[in-house]
Amino acid sequence: MKMLINSADTIISDALEGFAQAYPGMARVIRNPDYVIRADAPLQNQVAIISGGGSGHEPMHIGYVGRGMLTAACPGAIFTSPTPDQILAATHAAAGDAGVLYIIKNYAGDRMNFEIAIETLLHEGVPTATVVVADDVANPAQDLRRGTGATIIVEKIAGAAAEMGASLTECAQVARRALRESRSIGVALSACTIPALNRPSFHLGDDEIEIGIGIHGEAGRQRTALAPVSQIVDLLCSALADDLGLHTGDRTLALVNGLGATTQIELYVAFCEVAQWCAARGIAIERSLVGNYMTSLDMAGCTITLMRLDDELLQLWDAPVCTPALRWGK
Repeated sequence: MKMLINSADTIISDALEGFAQAYPGMARVIRNPDYVIRADAPLQNQVAIISGGGSGHEPMHIGYVGRGMLTAACPGAIFTSPTPDQILAATHAAAGDAGVLYIIKNYAGDRMNFEIAIETLLHEGVPTATVVVADDVANPAQDLRRGTGATIIVEKIAGAAAEMGASLTECAQVARRALRESRSIGVALSACTIPALNRPSFHLGDDEIEIGIGIHGEAGRQRTALAPVSQIVDLLCSALADDLGLHTGDRTLALVNGLGATTQIELYVAFCEVAQWCAARGIAIERSLVGNYMTSLDMAGCTITLMRLDDELLQLWDAPVCTPALRWGK
């Protein structure tokens, strides 16, 4: 496997240094322990929004640090949870007097390490709240669902609320509502290659795809033959709509997210099918994103996320944001 790296041992440190040089006015990169923080943090009278997770999913999470989204993000090693000391250091640097909302993907390591850090912070008197993102419908058991594409939406909604001056309780409530209204599912055409291992994380035949794949290469709900994207999208969107209870007349935000090795032209083709699928059922797509927003190194495939919109969620989504990966508004 060919990669543009110096070595597997230095990939994280080299990437963080590159990130720091690319966005000097937007975010600061702190090393040992590693975290990325808004250039203007800490902000008084504003809730800090903090997230984190394993590296290899860029731009998630460091690419969403900035005005209107995350206050800080903690990057772990490749596909490995950030450590409690990273989370504590980021919190001490980012938190003002309005408290901290943690947005955590539903993986055992992420939850455990954030919980350890939060326990320490509670003893220090830091007001905290948590939202655990579990949007992947590939697993029917809701407590076992993985955090995938809806993480981006939840971070944006919570960040906008914080920027508007919402309280910690209000930020947590609207983030949880965004999560309740969101579902995701993915498909893989090929596996990713972890630099330290230099081999694919799983194997698919030339004519096979995996439905319901996890962003770390976890097994999906079904392995099947490669088919036209219209058939794949029908399978994925049907699973999302059934689980979310989407009906004619519902308004949605649709995200078609590339997993790292899928070309933009393929993602547009997939989104075209999502739009046609929704239109045929009288489901409106009022906002959309198409591109690489939460990757899995060099995995080929995509995830689809649908969120049911209301006026408040739409307002928060449309609110200005200025991060390396998402930017709109003034």
